[in-house]
Amino acid sequence: MEVAHLRIDTPLGPLLISGTDEFIQAVSFTDEPATDFPLPPRLLLECAQQLHEYFSGERKVFEVPLYQPGTAFQQSVWQQLTAIPFGHTISYQQLAHRIHNPRSIRAVGTTNGKNCIAIIVPCHRVIGSNGTLTGYAGGLWRKRWLLEHERTDLFTGLL
Repeated sequence: MEVAHLRIDTPLGPLLISGTDEFIQAVSFTDEPATDFPLPPRLLLECAQQLHEYFSGERKVFEVPLYQPGTAFQQSVWQQLTAIPFGHTISYQQLAHRIHNPRSIRAVGTTNGKNCIAIIVPCHRVIGSNGTLTGYAGGLWRKRWLLEHERTDLFTGLL
């Protein structure tokens, strides 16, 4: 199955969505010049719509099928990332405990950094044990923006 791409504009700059008509396999920030892609499958358009809803304050949870190849350990970390509630953060240490491997803090951090599905698999919600913002492939300024966006009162009426 051929992977398709769709580039969208967001408040954080362009995002490139990659996937097929069955799953999303990547959402990444891009600084590459705009490229014309063929008409994407419906699922990529749906993903783009959900991302726009997220940025406009209308969506907390994403509902698109995902595929991200990785080891059993990586899968367990990424699965736990999707369980972090909107507007909340956890530490790398807490994440290691959640996968029942408390000594794997560094491996958890490495796996978090290998997440290819930004925002939807919310690796931005993981912070240092002392509350500091640490590493984010999209840049710490984007991580800060995402966390502040999720802590706004935009969703008060939707609770």
